[in-house]
Amino acid sequence: MKKTANARFTIKSWDEKPYSEGKDLPKMTRATVVKTFSGEIDGEGHVEYLMVYRADGTATFVGLERFTGRIAGRNGSFVLQRTGVFEDGQAKESYSVVTGSGTGELRSLRGEGTCSAGHEADHPFSLNYELD
Repeated sequence: MKKTANARFTIKSWDEKPYSEGKDLPKMTRATVVKTFSGEIDGEGHVEYLMVYRADGTATFVGLERFTGRIAGRNGSFVLQRTGVFEDGQAKESYSVVTGSGTGELRSLRGEGTCSAGHEADHPFSLNYELD
């Protein structure tokens, strides 16, 4: 049976650098990001995002994030696969737990979710999950 864990996260660090850009080319960047989660999901996430920026300022991104911490009182780690867009001042993304990436008491974790975040100090996060 699926459950939902709710949390909030803050961006602890964001280090973004271009890796491909040029005249008449969309800029492509890589961002190394550290997030702190609190709530029913408590711990830290380390994510690598790859982004492409369009001339109108919108962007599309993909990322892999390793979370280490606790969900519903169970400790371990897992990897989220993230995809999304940045438009109208909001990053809108969907994510899912990478099959087989769980460790410790989160070894059997399966789940997915969506979120939308702007430039606020902290952001809502939820995960619809199953855990044996």
